[in-house]
Amino acid sequence: MNPRSPAPKAVDNSKILDWEQFEVWLLQSHRVRVAKDIVSYARRYAHCLLQRDLTEVALLRKTLKPHVVKSLSNLAKFLGVYEDYKRLLRSYGISWKGKSIDDLIIERLLKVKNPEEVWEWIKLVKTIRQDLRVFMDFIAITGLRLDEAVQSYNLIIKLHREGKLNQYYNEASECLEHYRFKEIFIRRTKKAFISFVPRDLIEKICHQTPLKSKYVVQKKVQNRGLPVKFSDIREAHNTILTRHLSQAEIDFIAGRVSASVFMANYFNPKLLSDLKERVFKAIQEIRNKIEVPHRSTLHISNIPNHLSQNEGNYDIF
Repeated sequence: MNPRSPAPKAVDNSKILDWEQFEVWLLQSHRVRVAKDIVSYARRYAHCLLQRDLTEVALLRKTLKPHVVKSLSNLAKFLGVYEDYKRLLRSYGISWKGKSIDDLIIERLLKVKNPEEVWEWIKLVKTIRQDLRVFMDFIAITGLRLDEAVQSYNLIIKLHREGKLNQYYNEASECLEHYRFKEIFIRRTKKAFISFVPRDLIEKICHQTPLKSKYVVQKKVQNRGLPVKFSDIREAHNTILTRHLSQAEIDFIAGRVSASVFMANYFNPKLLSDLKERVFKAIQEIRNKIEVPHRSTLHISNIPNHLSQNEGNYDIF
């Protein structure tokens, strides 16, 4: 045992081996995908908790550490040793938080030298991965997080096939009403209430093939030698919105308001009509930035180095 760590009460090792029961327990308060992620991290680092030695956790990179710490926290609660786990964290000086907001802002400023870079990347993905062309338009126009965009995209396809798309897409306001599917889009820390989407794009999505997962989407991009930049799209989308909307309105669209504030404003017809008109100006600006010819040929050697690692020809049909 590490000399700095306290002496937690003994853990019943037989319990921790029942990962199926742990997942069932998690599903009482977490979505399926989140529960599976927690189980995955917990299985990889459970020995740290059982051996009361968090040295390995303390040395993890900043982006990974919060996921592991929170997963072990859930495991500790499941095993009944949560208070002991918190003392163990304090003894190792491990914080629950990842990078600070200041660190994230500085990192973004240093990372993005060309503000137009993300739009160039989207055009490259659309050119090289014809099967993602419609999806890339969708995520760029909505600014949804990748997992939200995949689920929304698939839900549109599913409901269209069932003849129930009107339960999700308000054709009059050209708005996807995510709030009607709160188990998918209204999460504890991340929310998506609505997205304005042009009718013609919805019609294209209806005739696409569902995407298996966000991981498959990422792999499709990586397999063609391009980096994954989906996390930059939301920020670029919000930057375009600042030219047409106030910060309070952007927070409203991005789901950074409480459910009560959202409902009070969304059902104000005058506000909604004015908001839609200005959001559609931003959408047209985004469409202009990501438009590519319907048929094109691209040689990877002509792609900037920061956007590609491979060489080769891609004929797109």
